[in-house]
Amino acid sequence: MRVPRIAFHFEHRFKLFPFAVAALLLTTVPSSRAQTPQPDSQGASVERGKKMFAQSCAFCHGADATGARGPDLVRSPLVAHDVKGELIGEVIKNGRPDKGMPPLPATAEEIADITAFLHARAKEAIESSGVPSSYPVEKLLTGSAEKGKAYFEGDGGCKNCHSPAGDLAGVARKYSSIELEAHMLYPDRKPVLATVTLPSGEQISGVVSHVDDFVVSIRVGDKSGWYRSFLRNSVKLELKDPLAAHRELLPKLTQDDMHNLFAYINSLK
Repeated sequence: MRVPRIAFHFEHRFKLFPFAVAALLLTTVPSSRAQTPQPDSQGASVERGKKMFAQSCAFCHGADATGARGPDLVRSPLVAHDVKGELIGEVIKNGRPDKGMPPLPATAEEIADITAFLHARAKEAIESSGVPSSYPVEKLLTGSAEKGKAYFEGDGGCKNCHSPAGDLAGVARKYSSIELEAHMLYPDRKPVLATVTLPSGEQISGVVSHVDDFVVSIRVGDKSGWYRSFLRNSVKLELKDPLAAHRELLPKLTQDDMHNLFAYINSLK
C-alpha cells in the first residue's frame, strides 16, 4: 500500500525533531564557565583589608581584631558608630598619640578596605551562633556598676537622653546579657530628621534621604511621603540626628567607661 505523501513528511519531521531540539539547546544554553559569577567586590575589599590589617595593625589589636596590647576593635564603640570609614579613617590617618597609636600612612582605598574588614568582623561577631543568648553575664560584668552610674549621670551625659525610670526601666529583663551589651554598643539606627527653611520663610520637615555639600533631599511624612530636594545654598538646613550625642561621646569613651556603663545598665531590672 502506498503511503500518502503527507504522512511521510509528518513521520520524517517527527524523527528529526529530537535532533533539532538537541542542536538548538547546544547552541543556545551557555556553558557552566560562561555562567560563573563575577567575584564579589565587597568580599574582595574585606580580604584586602584583612591582609593589610594583619600587616599593620594585628601586632596591637590581634590578628582577628579582638585585641592584644591594643583594645578589642570587634566590640569597639567607634567601629559600631562608623559609617563608611568616616570615624575609622580619621583614627587611621591621625593615630592616637596619647594612647601610643601612631598614624598609619594609608591610601583612601586601603582605609576603605580596612574599614570593610572591621565592619565584617563586627557583623560576624553579632551574628555568630558561637555566642549563645544565654552567655553568662558574669563573663561580661568586668566593670563597676557604681562607676557606671556616675558616668551615666556625669561625664557620659547619658541622662540627657535616657532615664532609668523611663526608656531604660527594666531594660536588663528585656534582653539576654549578650543582647543587652550588643544593644548598648550597636544602638539601632534611627532616621535623621531635617527642617528646611525656604527663602520665603516656609518650613518643610521630613526624614533625610540624602544630604551632601550641595543638595539635601527629604521625604515629607512617612516612607511613602512626598520626595523633595533642595539646593543647600538656597535654603537654611537644620538636622536632628538621634545618635549625635553617641557620636560626640566616642572620642572620650574608654574601655573602662564602656565596661562600667554596661555593669550599670545591667543593674536596671
